[in-house]
Amino acid sequence: MSQSIFKFKKFSVCQDKAAMKIGTDGVLLGAWATIQPETNSVLDIGAGTGVIALMLAQRSQAEIIDALEIDEDAHEQATNNFENSPWGDRLFCYHASLLEFADEIDESYDLIVSNPPFFNDDYKGSNSQRNLARFTDALPFSHLLDSVAKLLSENGLFSVIIPFTEEQNFIELAHQYGLFPSRITRVRGTSNSVTKRSLLEFSFSNTHTAQSSLTIEHSRHNYTEDYIKLTKNFYLNM
Repeated sequence: MSQSIFKFKKFSVCQDKAAMKIGTDGVLLGAWATIQPETNSVLDIGAGTGVIALMLAQRSQAEIIDALEIDEDAHEQATNNFENSPWGDRLFCYHASLLEFADEIDESYDLIVSNPPFFNDDYKGSNSQRNLARFTDALPFSHLLDSVAKLLSENGLFSVIIPFTEEQNFIELAHQYGLFPSRITRVRGTSNSVTKRSLLEFSFSNTHTAQSSLTIEHSRHNYTEDYIKLTKNFYLNM
């Protein structure tokens, strides 16, 4: 398989122009996010290659699946990946910043997802495109949550994947925007490794928070039953 093309069961993703290639985080979020029976509109913030939006198109009957990407090359790549997919008539990628988009768009979305930038300045390298895709100053969590609160429908859900170390801060910040966690899944690579990621689902209702954990592998490429169940509709070899 060409490194620039990632093949899933029902679609393929070209990724040669996008700074951030397809990774476990995006696939986890695309498979994990709750799709309610009434979900008719979806927004993917920071689309990159468009893989999360494509997964949600495969999983849902939503008529509107919009994506937002600020990087020009990634926007072009996501647009092409959408057009070449079986769901091109439902997918659209905007080329704009989130703050611009949130100010100009009047519609609300039933489901918003984001695999946001989360490395801090200490890790910055010389690749400005990759930095834009992966560092918090490109999209501070406060900007993300403020925009989500404006764009999410009254009964909608917001799903995000972030480092586990940021979980509590993110939840406390979300409270300030009237968003409350309804579901949390904490992810680790193996049973012997530390928890690395938190999958978080928010709504405007302050209700019980369902909590779970997910281990990806027993050993190298020996995947757990839970991970296989979550991703088997997408990965070719699951």
